Amino acid sequence: MNSQSSPSSGISPTDSAAEAAEAADATDAPVNSAAKSTGFVAELRDAVTLRAFGLVLGGLLVQLAFVVSYVGAFHSPTPHRIPVAVAAPQQASAKIVAQLNALDGSPVEATAAPSTAAARQWVLTRKADAAFLFDATGTKDTLLVASAGGPSVSQTATQIAQKIEAAQKRQITVSDIRSPNSGDGRGMTSFYLVLGWVIGGYLTATIMGMAAGSRPANRHRTLIRLAVLVPYAIVSGIAGAVIVGPVFDALGGHFWALSGIGTLVVLASAATALALQTLLGLLGTGVVVLLFVVLGNPSSGGVYPAPLLPAFWSAIGQALPPGAGTTLVRNTVYFSGNATTSALWVLGAYAAGGALLAWSASWWRERGHAGA
Repeated sequence: MNSQSSPSSGISPTDSAAEAAEAADATDAPVNSAAKSTGFVAELRDAVTLRAFGLVLGGLLVQLAFVVSYVGAFHSPTPHRIPVAVAAPQQASAKIVAQLNALDGSPVEATAAPSTAAARQWVLTRKADAAFLFDATGTKDTLLVASAGGPSVSQTATQIAQKIEAAQKRQITVSDIRSPNSGDGRGMTSFYLVLGWVIGGYLTATIMGMAAGSRPANRHRTLIRLAVLVPYAIVSGIAGAVIVGPVFDALGGHFWALSGIGTLVVLASAATALALQTLLGLLGTGVVVLLFVVLGNPSSGGVYPAPLLPAFWSAIGQALPPGAGTTLVRNTVYFSGNATTSALWVLGAYAAGGALLAWSASWWRERGHAGA
């Protein structure tokens, strides 16, 4: 006879199984909950380490430095010692120079030029940003500017001259003797081109370092990375020249010169990044961003040239690759390569010095590991 559950009990085998399952779930619930709680706490402790905290803090500091640097440089552009050549008869020249140099806040730094032709040449060779030509026989003077060297400086010099001339009951005619190319807009292409080269250089060096750890293992690895950076820099320089030349016709007519400049800028940026990352590890990447982006870009003269920047940014701008590169491109394209020697030395020093420092740092670390 088959055994059956007693009708009087009112409990079927199915009901008993369901109740057992519920009881098991109830028993396991606290255990599972505790396991989940323990897992989250463990993950939290693993995630919030001292190193992670330091990285987040470092990111915050770089962010704040970025805001402070850009706002500090650009929030209130004020002219300070804009170089101005003065062409006037000898009896009037000294008086005009003295009056200009005595203006409140020293917005200009006037220097007497021997002739009108010399004053014009000073502007084209970047010895001066503007030239004031005094009309000794009438009341109509002339101001020569070269907006290709920085439209904001030309506009500021024009405003200063107009204000002075109005006070003297005289008239001023402004002549722009070297304006940006039609495809260059407000003359900002040089800055953006160099910005791309600089960013590409240090990003490539960083990626190469991250591929097998942030510090090169030895001198051989460092030499390999430096060797790889050379063809990369050449390709970057040529590609940049193609973009601003044949593609957009912004800085046309100087293809090979711009290709060479681009190669040098990328090498300067990449070699310096590689050196700092070899020497300082992950901290080196932060130093690179601080130098090239936080400090280098606003001080480069791309947006506001040095005479309109506060003293700190004006002082450091041409000592960093973004500023030296921007000056080198602008003066090569628009001013026949005048006033480019310092920029070439700066970029060359970053490229050669960065390569030497990277190799030396890897050698020093290699010796330290061998000694240990």
